[in-house]
Amino acid sequence: MSAEKYSDPHTRAEAFTARLGIRLPILLAPMAGACPPSLSIAVANAGGLGACGALLMTPEAIQSWADEFRRQSKGEFQLNLWIPGLPQPRDFELEKLQRGYLATWGPPVPPEAGNGVLPDFDAQCEAMLKASPKVISSIMGVYQATFVAKMKERGILWFANATTVVEARAAERAGADAIVAQGMEAGGHRGTFCADEAEQQMVGLVALVPQIVDAVSIPVIAAGGISDGRGVAAALVLGASAVQIGTGFLRSAEAQIHRAYADRIAKTEAHETMLTRAFTGRPGRSIISKYVRASSEPSAPPPAPYPVQRGLTRAMREDAIRAGDTERMQMWAGQSARLARKAPASDIATQLWEEALEFL
Repeated sequence: MSAEKYSDPHTRAEAFTARLGIRLPILLAPMAGACPPSLSIAVANAGGLGACGALLMTPEAIQSWADEFRRQSKGEFQLNLWIPGLPQPRDFELEKLQRGYLATWGPPVPPEAGNGVLPDFDAQCEAMLKASPKVISSIMGVYQATFVAKMKERGILWFANATTVVEARAAERAGADAIVAQGMEAGGHRGTFCADEAEQQMVGLVALVPQIVDAVSIPVIAAGGISDGRGVAAALVLGASAVQIGTGFLRSAEAQIHRAYADRIAKTEAHETMLTRAFTGRPGRSIISKYVRASSEPSAPPPAPYPVQRGLTRAMREDAIRAGDTERMQMWAGQSARLARKAPASDIATQLWEEALEFL
């Protein structure tokens, strides 16, 4: 790859897509909770790579998602999981403060709201192997060597998310086949290996991509703040072999997000997003709403760790969806949200590449 990564951007992209068995160097971001099969089917049928963020899915749900995709597409997709962190100690006094605070934004929050248990990670991993996607990807760390070996045995590629050069090198040493370089512009959760460093290690995509390209010998995929052909072309010129896009697809009907959320994306400028732990306890880039802004004030109680905070905010988030209230709704979005277009997802993918080719 050492010679290939410094080749002509178009040639490099074509070589990478050929390896994946797709036509466009456009990868859908695996957004947990916002990756229905319909969105991946549309992107894959246009020639890109579909994606499923399987974080909250049971093994049965993972297989069901893959089955539905394959019934309607002959394309390829990736499955993604967060690498579990160490369990955090519960602070019940803090949770009590949070419940009181959240009750001012939505329904009362019962004491047991923070007791939710995530699906079994090992069982999810086995389900991903059984589903046999083209790619299994990771975020917030790297897979154990035993699981990496199982992927290799089945011919499944591993794409590892990295937010710094140090993380990218660690992922390459662990056996990753490609690095997803996530710039700080990206919507949704920051993929830092250490959650405590998420707000300090804020590297923009233009600085991050070429430095990771220079540091590793495997392909690099650019992610974060890319929503039009200019961004796609720029990422490839910087050395990426493909791009991964999330927010740029969220206004399509296939994404199935709340209409009020989709409309808010269209009105959001770059400075109107920020990192917040207020929804889940883990830092993520969100559209700035009244709840997000208020929760960043010194007078607001600090959020509980993930996933406790996610459980505590569930009643408010669900109530906001029912009411169509974007001031309380969880609305992840990248800094290029304003550039996201309202169109069928297949048209978005095709147009992104056609526009990029004009610049290349």
